[in-house]
Amino acid sequence: QVQLVESGGGLMQAGGALRLSCVASGRRFETYAMGWFRQPPGKEREFVAAIDWSGNRIYYADSVKGRFTISRDNAKNTVYLQMTSLKPEDTAVYYCAAKVKTGVTHGLTYSEEYDFWGQGTQVTVSS
Repeated sequence: QVQLVESGGGLMQAGGALRLSCVASGRRFETYAMGWFRQPPGKEREFVAAIDWSGNRIYYADSVKGRFTISRDNAKNTVYLQMTSLKPEDTAVYYCAAKVKTGVTHGLTYSEEYDFWGQGTQVTVSS
């Protein structure tokens, strides 16, 4: 079992910035691919960003490219999502996810690829 704990959400005005953190349990964090997803109010969960185990492959949703940055610190078992130029449409519950199994079936932009999920952290952006 891998436990994921997100933090850093909150209320921010449009144009502002927030950094989300996700700390993972487990001794092999450096082998996990990690992803961030979000669920806006009344909508389905959607992909935001993902980073492979090495940090060399990074993926973003078109809606956040150029504004959000995903990164990881394997020494701290932590993945980050730096969010800048926030927009009201970024309002959502943000979830961290870990892929611990080897091999890729659907791709890191698909929620089905991930094995463990955090409880989520609320991000609200006011206009």
